[in-house]
Amino acid sequence: MHIAMASDHAGRALKEEIKTLLAQLGHTVVDFGTNTDDPADLPDHVLPASLAVASGEAQRGIFVDGVGYGSAMIANKVPGIFAAVCQDSFCAELARSHSDTNVLCLGGKIIGSAIALEIVKVWMQTDWLGTTEPKYARRVEKVVAIDAQFRAN
Repeated sequence: MHIAMASDHAGRALKEEIKTLLAQLGHTVVDFGTNTDDPADLPDHVLPASLAVASGEAQRGIFVDGVGYGSAMIANKVPGIFAAVCQDSFCAELARSHSDTNVLCLGGKIIGSAIALEIVKVWMQTDWLGTTEPKYARRVEKVVAIDAQFRAN
């Protein structure tokens, strides 16, 4: 799978660890930065990465900042992006299986790398249940309809 990644300076080190894991799992990564520990503005990196996911250039995105919420707020402004902040593997499993999220947001100041890597593994390996359980498909269809309703023309 092709994964778009982005971070600010607070998430850069963890992003690098996640990139290594994704390569080990057989995925390819496009890194939209930042690539230094100098202060970075999150929108400069998360927006292009989100656009890559929304356009289909990448199948999913993983964004890392200090807490995860900044990335999620930016990403969820892009039509077609369904981002969730996850701080444990249980939430990651539900974000994929119930909600069919296509972007995972993590907080590099909130969780350590061992937990973060486990969250990524679970999120990447969990299938959406909507293909077999109609209630999840119905719920996600409603969210997709809201997304479409409020897109700027």
